[in-house]
Amino acid sequence: MSSVLAAAATFGVATSAPAAGQAADQATDQANVSDFLAQQLPGLSGRTTVMVHGTSISAARQAVEATGMRKTGEFTRIGVVVADASRSQVEAVRAQTGVTYVEGGEQPIDFFQETSNTATRGAEAAATLTGADGTPLTGRGVSVAVIDSGVDPTHPYFREADGSSAVVANLKAVCEPLTETCSVQRVPASVDTDTLSVGGHGTHVSGIVAGRPTTLTDGGKLQGAAPGAKLVSISTGAGIVILGADSALNWVLENHEAPCGVGVPASTCPPIKVTNNSYGPSGGGEFDPESATVKLQRALAAEGVVTVWAAGNDGGDGSTSLTNPPGQDPTGGILSVASYYDQDTGTREGVVSDYSSRGLASDASTWPDISAPGENITSSCRLYLAICSTGLDFRNGPGALDLGTFNTISGTSMAAPHVAGIVAQLFQADPMATPAEVERALKVSAHKFTDGAGYEPGDLGTTSYDKGHGLVDVVAAVAALG
Repeated sequence: MSSVLAAAATFGVATSAPAAGQAADQATDQANVSDFLAQQLPGLSGRTTVMVHGTSISAARQAVEATGMRKTGEFTRIGVVVADASRSQVEAVRAQTGVTYVEGGEQPIDFFQETSNTATRGAEAAATLTGADGTPLTGRGVSVAVIDSGVDPTHPYFREADGSSAVVANLKAVCEPLTETCSVQRVPASVDTDTLSVGGHGTHVSGIVAGRPTTLTDGGKLQGAAPGAKLVSISTGAGIVILGADSALNWVLENHEAPCGVGVPASTCPPIKVTNNSYGPSGGGEFDPESATVKLQRALAAEGVVTVWAAGNDGGDGSTSLTNPPGQDPTGGILSVASYYDQDTGTREGVVSDYSSRGLASDASTWPDISAPGENITSSCRLYLAICSTGLDFRNGPGALDLGTFNTISGTSMAAPHVAGIVAQLFQADPMATPAEVERALKVSAHKFTDGAGYEPGDLGTTSYDKGHGLVDVVAAVAALG
């Protein structure tokens, strides 16, 4: 059962690499602009939001002030100032000393939606393996940040044995359209940010990451990939652009060690070790190493946090790259996930989902890293949420009033959180592992299912343009991690 998202463009991701026509700008000491901004400028009669990248944060600030732009925010750790600007101001700031790149902040993007813990051997790992803390390998001691439409923290799939919620931090990226500023704000733990955004996507994705073991009224048994991990939800709403998503990544960079605030013990609110990002531009695009998204995720990797991206839902045949641009980052610990279909049997010899975005067959840098179940995935939903209504398999939760609280949806949006949860399991197995070591363990241990393109030699074993290194295998990955 495959569903198609018909919502407005929502999240922000890295824009395309600078167009070939911008090469001449380098000769005149002008900073490059992103492709989206380059396309926007010729017809711009009013103002727009830009991200001015500098050699330092002070250089970016000085450039914005010198050109008369109105500063609306900044990403201090990566030297980027967000500003409101006219066309002439954008052109002027490109020539300012210390400016390295100017990026459009209003590029729209979409959710990548379109459970199987059997095919991944995740349930087997939780039942038979233990982490470094001696407890079952459920992701315990790790928080996963889910940047998405939001979450319903009161959903029964997140209910702990003591009645509390697995969602330990509930945040919302608020972008004011009039002032063109974005900030990430804490909201009460009980607030359903998914319903506020008329979403549903985030609640479904969060359940795939860390849904607690649950028995439905029809007798079906479900659990997330990491049923012992905690969730940090950062809602960017169901209709937002690049700036909002980058603001969420920047919040993780600044707060991953203590996501619930200083003084809250790690036993209650563990550090964030992985982020899930199930959004991106339709049609893929070229990898842009100068974008704020890429700078943020590389800074996260340097501080021990893995970034997981959905590969995209544009299909393809290898004749062009359709994968999500930031997921193409070669930095260790940044993963692009394709969708695997177990054909509803738990088989490990299933197929690559038709909709799963393929890379360019002749360019391995565009290929997904790994595959995970993304088709016909049952997880937390609500009857009244927009995304949940696209599924046609409503099921009732454990309580008498839990009517229609689970549904089945497909997409690489559903594949990525499988991997995010599995990364939490690996960090529980080895808390001292680096993001690059986690990525290596996943790749060298992947199950080589044979559907689709043939595997070709790569740096970490064989890989392919449609499914990467193969189907993620949790038990084997733990062994590979050592």
